[in-house]
Amino acid sequence: MKSFYLVLVFIIISLYAISASVPVFAEKGRAGSASSSIPLPSGLSKDTQFVIYYMDKRFSEIQREMDKRFSEIQREMDKRFEQVDKRFEQVDKRFEQVDKRFEQVDRRFEDINERFREMLNFMWILAGIFTTLTAVVIGFAYWDRRTIIRKARDEAIERIEREGRLQDFIRALRAFAEKNGEFAKILKSFNLL
Repeated sequence: MKSFYLVLVFIIISLYAISASVPVFAEKGRAGSASSSIPLPSGLSKDTQFVIYYMDKRFSEIQREMDKRFSEIQREMDKRFEQVDKRFEQVDKRFEQVDKRFEQVDRRFEDINERFREMLNFMWILAGIFTTLTAVVIGFAYWDRRTIIRKARDEAIERIEREGRLQDFIRALRAFAEKNGEFAKILKSFNLL
């Protein structure tokens, strides 16, 4: 605002200096004061009227220039706003692309999660199969060992009985029990008679 007043004072001083130093402008101003666009107050000196007329004229020119500059500035600002709008549209497009990329990443994560679930299920299946096989092998080994041990024991007893002196020993005890009644009772209690 201060600069406006300074410019106004400078214009007034310039106009006064021009009108005082150049009589042609003063004459034109005086002659044109009757046809001025603003009514000049009566009782003012002709120099004051000229200054007012010239100031009015100069302000009109300044107003036109300012209007022209403002319209240019308005056009420039419109262009810049259009550019900014275009940039915002580009940014919006980029955000849409980023959103699409995020959706793709989300889909990929979902696919990866699904694959992990499938792998985890597969691992559980493998663990179940391995556990079952281990239990079956251990059970079979235990059963086979018991069976083999029982059969081996029975075969060993049979062989000992067949080939060994135990049978002869039992026959000798039976023969002795025929002569000794008390001993016969003992053998009967053990089912050897």
